[in-house]
Amino acid sequence: MQKIMVLGASPNRQRFSNTCVKSLIRYGYQVVPLGNREGEIAGHPIQLKRPQLKDIDTITIYLNAKNQEEYHDYVLGLKPRRIIFNPGAENPSLKEKAEKKDIEVVEDCTLIMLNSGYF
Repeated sequence: MQKIMVLGASPNRQRFSNTCVKSLIRYGYQVVPLGNREGEIAGHPIQLKRPQLKDIDTITIYLNAKNQEEYHDYVLGLKPRRIIFNPGAENPSLKEKAEKKDIEVVEDCTLIMLNSGYF
């Protein structure tokens, strides 16, 4: 089972990151929600710090480029196979750094990818 991190996870049910966590769970993925507000999504506590994790396959990002800055080294240090920049999260700087480390970069909507079968 692939482990997917949702960076920018929110306990607010109106947020796409919240819907994404629930969708990933429904599709059978192991999910690690990471955000800046306490809470949980579908029984999964939102991590508030930078937990030491292993075997992260994909990091799907729901933060804008400015709010991603503090996570650059953390994200790259997890050595994911892939990073997905959801609409509004595009980040040329992090994209370039990831590609230099042979991390696949995708600019797409995780929810559409899941629902269309090409996640």
